[in-house]
Amino acid sequence: MTVATLTSTAVQTWADTIRTHVAQVVVGQDTAVDLLLVALLCEGHVLLEDVPGIGKTTLIHALARSIDSSFRRIQSTPDLLPTDITGLTFFNQQRSEFIFRPGPIFANIVLADELNRATPRTQSALLEAMQERTVTIDGQTHTLARPFLVLATQNPVELAGTYPLPEAQLDRFLLRLRLGYPSAANEAAIVDRFTTSNPLSTLKPVCSAADVQAMIAEAAQTHLSPAIRDYLIALVRATREHESVELGASPRASLALAQSARALAAIRGETYVLPDHVQALAPAVLEHRLILHPEARLLGHTSTTIVSDVLKSVPVPVEES
Repeated sequence: MTVATLTSTAVQTWADTIRTHVAQVVVGQDTAVDLLLVALLCEGHVLLEDVPGIGKTTLIHALARSIDSSFRRIQSTPDLLPTDITGLTFFNQQRSEFIFRPGPIFANIVLADELNRATPRTQSALLEAMQERTVTIDGQTHTLARPFLVLATQNPVELAGTYPLPEAQLDRFLLRLRLGYPSAANEAAIVDRFTTSNPLSTLKPVCSAADVQAMIAEAAQTHLSPAIRDYLIALVRATREHESVELGASPRASLALAQSARALAAIRGETYVLPDHVQALAPAVLEHRLILHPEARLLGHTSTTIVSDVLKSVPVPVEES
């Protein structure tokens, strides 16, 4: 696929190609792959949260290898320093000048593996890059390449040696995904597929970074009617008014829900956003942005149940004939 071959169904065709390619490695994660494609079309960051061994890192590797673009991995550990992510300026004695050595954040796709094992100080090194797509070092601002997105994995905070991500950083993630355990049939397929070889080692790119940029521009043209816009805003505002919520979703969540709904409609071959697209994305967009009252948590309420309540309580717009 090249930029010159764009058609009205270009985004859907591109998404089908990536989905089929990733399926050579990843088994039974069609929904997660679609959500990663949505994030790619929005240049939005994704937090994959689940127990170790589920395949979070493998899924990210498979997506990154399907695109002919730069990819870097950050292995988060308690002794990781902010400069290990952003890079640093050092003095070269042979050349008698200061030289900037960029860190792994200077890539199109960045895997921040086990992000919550890094200290809060190191986690904060990602904030500027995730929001402004720039990195400031020693007073000089460097612009990151496009497309740019951070795909971070996180183990549950109950596990030993983890630090909770701050609210400001969580809000910068477009989506939060949970893969869950595979079915018995899918787990058998995983064992068969990875016992004799690693399919990741032979995975080749099927599109370029320029193709992704073209798809981003194409998906942004998907029509979002005023009725659907008002509906998704009402969903976000309802989280702020829920009795169990101390801090609801921000206006950034409204923008994220609108952008991701456009992208999901595009990869499904639709030219306009439907309520179904908004409802399908609401859990992944909203749940990680909510802070519950301590009393609500003691009563067993979760962000998942609250988003479910909101989806049930907000009227769905009806298409006019």
